[in-house]
Amino acid sequence: MMLAYKLVRLIETHSESLTASLIEKVQSSNLTRSYSHVPVEDLKARVGGIYSHLGEWLLGKSSFDIEQRYQEIGALRVHQGVPVSELIWVIILTKENLWEFLQRESLPERPIEAFGELEMLQLLDQFFDRAIYYASAGYEKALSKSQKAVSH
Repeated sequence: MMLAYKLVRLIETHSESLTASLIEKVQSSNLTRSYSHVPVEDLKARVGGIYSHLGEWLLGKSSFDIEQRYQEIGALRVHQGVPVSELIWVIILTKENLWEFLQRESLPERPIEAFGELEMLQLLDQFFDRAIYYASAGYEKALSKSQKAVSH
């Protein structure tokens, strides 16, 4: 678990460059065109908040905390005109951006370190899977409310 802690600290230390890298990917991807409606500062604050406090999100926050955060993001994206497929793709890009960074920055020297890295990667996968689910649920809920408001 010590290596996992070191990797989390490495990510948190490089959170600004990770955030900048992700924003560049979102802005240049054909799969996220609607994110032009999302203020860069909003995206930077939300993604930067995950990267810079990753240890808290992986080890200290409950499923409820993740649910609250990502349902809010999903609902916000509805109002910004972002399709759910693009919302999900940005969460996937956020995870892939981390994977790429970790592949560049970490090479386990011993088998025990590799195990620690796998453990941390499993926590990352679990976090992002929940983020996708809850963002989609928040999106659907907000979309349903919008549609009901229009029909009344």
